[in-house]
Amino acid sequence: MRFIIANEFYQQMLQMPYHTPDCYVRPGEYLHHMYIDGVKYTVAPAVIDGLAVAESKGDAEAIAHLQLHKLHFESLLADAERTGTLTEEVTLLGDAPPTDEEGLPPTGNAYVPRIPSRWEDLGLELPMLFELTLRIIYTRGHLTGGELANELSIPFPVLNPILQAMRKQTLVDIVAQRGNSGDASFVYEIKPPKGTSALQDALDKTTYAGPTPVPFTDYVESVLAQTVKRLTVTRRSIRKAFEDLIITDEVCNEIGPAINSAQSIFFFGYPGNGKTSIAERITRLMGDAIYVPHAIEAGGHIIKVYDPIQHTQVADEDANVDVTESILKRGGHFDQRFIHVKRPTIVVGGELTMPMLDLKYNPVGKFYEAPLQMKANGGIFMIDDFGRQQVRAMDLLNRWIVPLEKKYDYLNTVTGTKVEVPFDQLLIFSTNLDPHQLADEAFLRRIKFKIEVRDPDDAQFRQIWQLVCKGKRVEHDERGVDYLIQKWYKPFKRPFRMCQPRDILDQMMSIAKYNMERVNFSPDLIDAACETYFISQEQKNFGGQVKLN
Repeated sequence: MRFIIANEFYQQMLQMPYHTPDCYVRPGEYLHHMYIDGVKYTVAPAVIDGLAVAESKGDAEAIAHLQLHKLHFESLLADAERTGTLTEEVTLLGDAPPTDEEGLPPTGNAYVPRIPSRWEDLGLELPMLFELTLRIIYTRGHLTGGELANELSIPFPVLNPILQAMRKQTLVDIVAQRGNSGDASFVYEIKPPKGTSALQDALDKTTYAGPTPVPFTDYVESVLAQTVKRLTVTRRSIRKAFEDLIITDEVCNEIGPAINSAQSIFFFGYPGNGKTSIAERITRLMGDAIYVPHAIEAGGHIIKVYDPIQHTQVADEDANVDVTESILKRGGHFDQRFIHVKRPTIVVGGELTMPMLDLKYNPVGKFYEAPLQMKANGGIFMIDDFGRQQVRAMDLLNRWIVPLEKKYDYLNTVTGTKVEVPFDQLLIFSTNLDPHQLADEAFLRRIKFKIEVRDPDDAQFRQIWQLVCKGKRVEHDERGVDYLIQKWYKPFKRPFRMCQPRDILDQMMSIAKYNMERVNFSPDLIDAACETYFISQEQKNFGGQVKLN
């Protein structure tokens, strides 16, 4: 708790033009809080004055609220008097203001996958490594030891004993030498008949021929080490992440604690108010990149995790190093079976089906593709337009009961076995439907934070116009916005939406290009854009019908 006792701050609070609803007992009534540099303070003189007014009115709710503040203040005051720290210069009682580091907590990821130094460090059985090496040679042709190491994403000193063991078992043989890198320059091929027979057995199990899989236990370790639960969001840091988005303090104050909880969020509200944009910016608060394995091995099954569509690779400092040099450097500064990516933000909408949430088996390749929520570990998984999927909303909600409660998920293989995988992500539901129509009380209880993304007010709507014009390099004209609101909003009681300034300005730019003129806020251009953007509220019958059920 932080109490301001200086009267000059009380006067400053009264002169401030805007306060968030949490500064009052009820929105607009009994103001007694103020924010200074993103830190919330209770103003003790305001509490005393407000309590006197509440008692004169017999306002029981306000009395209970302000009386509790007063009790806390009196306790801190008594402690200060007892310890002799209360002087005329003291303006604050309670906790000290946060430091810069506390206000903007570091977000670096300290986890780095350990580089294997022996083949035993790979955590895989030797026969599996033999089979993978044979498939690589079969699919890529004659390769040097160094090229094989790069294909397998392991350092050559780790691979070399494996190749020597394969030679002893007459599975492969050296047929040439390319370059002068010692053993790494020897060219290998599959040696018949034993090598050919072993290759066929390997292909019968799976045709996967890529980076060496990571053992499932190592994958679990990496997810837990990079957990979203360690993220800390403050009022200062969230404002920095959302600086290019017009968003109310009320919504920020709800989103920040929701992220800190690392639980689940239900965004609801009218379409076009930026629910998806908010989710995308939340990843900025998640900080540094994480390490995701190319593939994992679980119970003899190979599961591909890295997805170049869903994961954005981070430029690595060793990316431009010569291949031979990287071999001699023993594989870079982290285990190359992992890939360095930004914390994932995976967004799915109406296309989502239940099979997309389970392991996807490739019957030809005989390996698995990880489901969306597994690829989202360490980041955000957002179900947009919730309630408009091809699957029933209740069935989709029931799918998440165990992961939300237990923080792990069960995935099924084609053989009927189950794989228990970590569920470490911020799960976000976003909808423009009434939440009570989509879920019952039991499920809504499991979604910890329910946040309504509200329509912007007049001042915010105008701020969005300024921001959009700046982004598109169009001269902003407040008089044109006045004209737009007076003609196209007020007569129809049309609500403001966050997306409308961007959309209408795009229309204006397209029309101006057609008219071979500069984009400006002329009434003609505004009217032309709105005519094609808004639909007339007059109902018309064009002869056709559509069934929505």
